[in-house]
Amino acid sequence: MTIFPNSACTRCGCVCDDLTLHVRDNRIQRVENACVLAEGWFLQQNSRPHPAALIADQPVPLEEAIQKASELLSHSRSPLIYGLGRSTTEGQRLAIRLAEQLGAIVDTAATLEQAQTLMALQQVGESTCSLGEVRNRADLVIYWGTNPVKTHPRHLERYGNPTEKRRTVVVVDCKETETTALADRFLPIKSDQDWEMLWKLRMRLASPDSPELEPAWEALVTQMKSAKFGVIFFGNGITKAKTDHRTVEALLQLVTDLNAHTRFYARRMRGVGNVAGADSVLTWTTGYPLALNMQRGYPRYNPVEYSASELLAKKQVDLCLMMGSETTADFPQSALATLREIPVITLDVPEAVTDFVPAVRFTTATYGIHRPGTAYRMDEVPIPLRTILETDYPSDAEVLQKLLEASKK
Repeated sequence: MTIFPNSACTRCGCVCDDLTLHVRDNRIQRVENACVLAEGWFLQQNSRPHPAALIADQPVPLEEAIQKASELLSHSRSPLIYGLGRSTTEGQRLAIRLAEQLGAIVDTAATLEQAQTLMALQQVGESTCSLGEVRNRADLVIYWGTNPVKTHPRHLERYGNPTEKRRTVVVVDCKETETTALADRFLPIKSDQDWEMLWKLRMRLASPDSPELEPAWEALVTQMKSAKFGVIFFGNGITKAKTDHRTVEALLQLVTDLNAHTRFYARRMRGVGNVAGADSVLTWTTGYPLALNMQRGYPRYNPVEYSASELLAKKQVDLCLMMGSETTADFPQSALATLREIPVITLDVPEAVTDFVPAVRFTTATYGIHRPGTAYRMDEVPIPLRTILETDYPSDAEVLQKLLEASKK
């Protein structure tokens, strides 16, 4: 039995790096410190053999699949490169280079849940901190419109932990959830009333003569002002509100207002593994975090017009190279219908299942399991990954490098 302490998990945006993996015969036998999402994911690694490459669902040699994919890319007039959240920063950089070479559109899974947030912080900025600071210093943690016990199972344990007497955990949501049951206080709010309540809180902070709120919300205002270190973690309840990015703007401005009284911060609850890394790599490479059009030889940014789901729904692309297909389950049916009509090239881990048949599928190594690399935690802190198991599958970076070379020819 080989033991790998301090291993990182990329199952969600927390990227917890304190797991201990027990490996025998190239299989993970036991996982310590794993959440319910991570444990099953680790244990299934290397359990499902899958051909390294397929064309029209038929196994082929890797080089033949590279040649076929290169031909499809060369004949495409409007290609889309989508995903990137399950890749390392190394693979993400190569995906951007390929997009520049092809004149493609690049988008990430972040547009499905975080486009509004990114638009808001481009307007008003954000006061932010690392998760390490939250863990060691926060005495008030607010979860607004998110249920981390279900989506990020160890987040509350590691960064909220209401059992610590020095810390108070408050949940604001439109319904009771698994997280509200563990919090010190639950403040119910009507659906799509977040923007209105955030502005009421801002008014109470700005002027004691403004209309008083209900007692529970008045108590929250007092507690936020008196906290030594406060943070608001927000999720889909905010980012998918009808008032769109204006609700996120109001929350970020509330946090800015609170910094006139104390130290207060805001953090997004990020989804799939390395989607924060995709934002970072795209931003430092092109200046923009998502939804880029490279067809004119330089990046043009529009988080609505160039989002993958919008382009597919309107049939404005004729090929899709997809790095990680799991988020397509959240696409509208019109976008999924287009994926069944156009050539799709996928770079997916062995356990991935799609409801469309890719023209070319590459089964790639799982980073943090089969390959080393770097992933970004939801607070944009890079976490190093290492090799745990052996595999014959290529990494997505290796496949993209071959596609780059073939496209040049």
